[in-house]
Amino acid sequence: MQLLIMRHGEAGWHTLDQERELTESGRLHVAEVASRVADSPWRPKLIWSSPYVRARQTAAIASEILNCPVEEKLFITPDDDPAECLDALIDAQESPLMVVSHMPLVGSLATLLVDAHRRGIPFMTSQAVMVDLPVVGPGCGDLKAQFLP
Repeated sequence: MQLLIMRHGEAGWHTLDQERELTESGRLHVAEVASRVADSPWRPKLIWSSPYVRARQTAAIASEILNCPVEEKLFITPDDDPAECLDALIDAQESPLMVVSHMPLVGSLATLLVDAHRRGIPFMTSQAVMVDLPVVGPGCGDLKAQFLP
């Protein structure tokens, strides 16, 4: 499986974390990164998105540029356990697949797949990485590329 892990774009402030929306700069950076992914060998067939507004907006922009559908997943919000996402990835049929989520989940998921721990690497807003997984499991991935705004 080829997996793209992307952090949502820059978001403004809101009293409810789930309702934060992308800033104009965030929208532009997401479009830049999605365009770079579109020009790569890893154009996704499907995007999984967190249900939070900023992630759904990020996924919508990426979906338009990459011409692929989006599915909302309840198990990829900021504080979810990356093992839940790993369990779902084991059963996933789509590859390349893109996951659009938040810190700390994106960092924890990336290190779980590549280094078999959950300490997490930092992700900038709008950043994406491509992990090649010959077998979907902890420590089985190889970080192949990163896409920065």
